[in-house]
Amino acid sequence: MTDTQTLTAAPPSAAAPSSSAAPGRGTAAEMLVQAFVDHGFTHFTGVPCSLLKGVFRVLESGTGPAEPVAYLPAPREDSALGVASGLSAAGARPVVLMQNSGLGYCLNVLTSLNLIYDLHVPLIVSWRGHDGNDAVEHDIIGRELLNLLDVFDLRHTVFDPDEPYASVERCLAAAEDGRHTPVLIVKEGI
Repeated sequence: MTDTQTLTAAPPSAAAPSSSAAPGRGTAAEMLVQAFVDHGFTHFTGVPCSLLKGVFRVLESGTGPAEPVAYLPAPREDSALGVASGLSAAGARPVVLMQNSGLGYCLNVLTSLNLIYDLHVPLIVSWRGHDGNDAVEHDIIGRELLNLLDVFDLRHTVFDPDEPYASVERCLAAAEDGRHTPVLIVKEGI
């Protein structure tokens, strides 16, 4: 098997969406990953963020809900989106994780590749600075995140840690027409 086939091949036990999925077990991070797996997603890539550290721990463990997926760490958010776009074009179903500040790095990739060629990979974006009570470098993007997503017509859903599985389902349903990029916004650490 070539390296490209290894990256794009669905892991052996990747599941298709199942109406018999049993959401409700595990941590919010485990349930978030499980929801994507249950909807047929095969790869995760991204840049760590403290608000998403639980999700990264699950993915890095390669066990539990992360067992059937491949996790590909990335040095920058735009690189992660580029890798995910290539995987998507090759038939895989990737998810990208990033900080909201990294979304700025991704705007060129989104507007010159993903949005015009309908490569709508789900984004999980941490919402640093949403309450104005974070490091100063997060203030502007934190205040303007929803407006930025609206400008680029990125369908967004705010993650509810009390309903992690349902949050993922709402996020994916908002873009189920295949013509929009779904964004799951995580406000609090999970």
